[in-house]
Amino acid sequence: MNTLELKSRKLVAALVAAGALGGAGMAAVEHLHAPVHAQTATAPAAAPAATVAMPNFSAITARYGPAVVNITVSGTRKVALGDDDDDDDDAGSAPQGGVPPELQDFLRRFGFPPGAFSPRGGGAQETPVRAAGSGFIVSPDGLILTNAHVVRGADEVSVKLTDRREFKAKVLGQDDKTDVAVIKIAARDLPTVPLGTSKALGVGEWVLAIGSPFGFENSVTAGVVSAKGRSLPDEGMVPFIQTDVAVNPGNSGGPLMNTRGEVVGINSQIYSRTGGYQGVSFAIPIELALHVKDQIVAHGKVDHARLGVAVQEVNQAFADAFKLAKPEGALVSTVEPGGPADKAGLKAGDVIQRANGQPIVASGDLPALIGMARPGERVTLDVWRQGKAEQLTAQLGNAGDKAAKVADAGGAAKGGKLGLALRPLQPQEKSEARVDGGLVVEQASGPAARAGVQPGDVIVSVNGQPVKDAEQVRGIVARADKSVALLIQRGGQQLFVPVRVG
Repeated sequence: MNTLELKSRKLVAALVAAGALGGAGMAAVEHLHAPVHAQTATAPAAAPAATVAMPNFSAITARYGPAVVNITVSGTRKVALGDDDDDDDDAGSAPQGGVPPELQDFLRRFGFPPGAFSPRGGGAQETPVRAAGSGFIVSPDGLILTNAHVVRGADEVSVKLTDRREFKAKVLGQDDKTDVAVIKIAARDLPTVPLGTSKALGVGEWVLAIGSPFGFENSVTAGVVSAKGRSLPDEGMVPFIQTDVAVNPGNSGGPLMNTRGEVVGINSQIYSRTGGYQGVSFAIPIELALHVKDQIVAHGKVDHARLGVAVQEVNQAFADAFKLAKPEGALVSTVEPGGPADKAGLKAGDVIQRANGQPIVASGDLPALIGMARPGERVTLDVWRQGKAEQLTAQLGNAGDKAAKVADAGGAAKGGKLGLALRPLQPQEKSEARVDGGLVVEQASGPAARAGVQPGDVIVSVNGQPVKDAEQVRGIVARADKSVALLIQRGGQQLFVPVRVG
């Protein structure tokens, strides 16, 4: 090692110790010195280390941060009264009383458990309510996108800009099914954010969130995309973007940006056991938000399409039972009588593999795709039925108060025989269950019991084949390779349950 190189290394080490350079800087200097090593050493030079350029979050924030706004909502709500015999004299204790449903929903989306703010007494009174969130300006004349749960039930909505100006906002409309709302302030020549696309967003790509967590206005956090197309309970219409960006109460409604500063989503929810950020946050894709925004601006409301089915995930057990090449698609467990799917010929046990040519990999892909369509549109469905591919065309209805459902598939049993004692339905039971045939489960043990089948369940079909006697069931099970799919009816609801048999 020559004298110049030794001095250079000592200088770098000193800078690192002083905090002037990070580990990345040390690695870069090591790489710069590699050619000198190659000239003085007999061993071959190592391959240069790959370098990854970090996005310039500072530039993005400086340029587009002024288009992100703080939203405050206020009003009065009837809330339950607390007990009058509170012995706690702590001046810092929380006031008694319940939380209104609108604020409960706001808190639930950020991880606060149900009942966390339950009242301790009876009665009700008018109580002031305030909540806060974020939003972003999409047009210079004051059009702002945010979450529906931020402004739901508000009597007054205020918007504060980064230049400290404040405006009263009008709620043009909100869509609870997608949690998107559009509000407007009376202003001109406002800064706006560029709108991108979530379709080009890659898992592992850097993203940036700007909002007002816990009221700290215009806070910036960054992370990466963890997954795309996530379905959440009661939110089947939205294919969420999952990230590890720190998002907390107050961030709701703010933008999720890519490394070019384009908005790719609206921060909406977190998964948390504490009420605060724990590494998992969810954003609404910007394409869906703009689809909703355009309808609200044009008509003041949003119409969603409806197919009229309940679907559930296709796991490996179902794939084996229905002889699918891969565990992909949306398994139809219920078809609404007289609905669009019923009229198109869709049946329980069909596996929808494509819709309008787009592959359906997870069951949540279907309601998300249908949610982007308009009532009256036609959709072509590629389905797998009884080991064969078929194609059906459905004319979509209007969702109204109904939404496509994603059923819970439950667990799969392992090995052994089916373990069921069955009997045919009596005529009165058929009428009460509203089915043409089927078998009542009198006893459940072994694989079927471990899969969740219970006495009193009605087995409607096995592997998509309607069944009327136990012998028919035994024959289907005998021909099964690894598992069978039981369509059971319980309490007026139908659900496929996978049972391992081999």
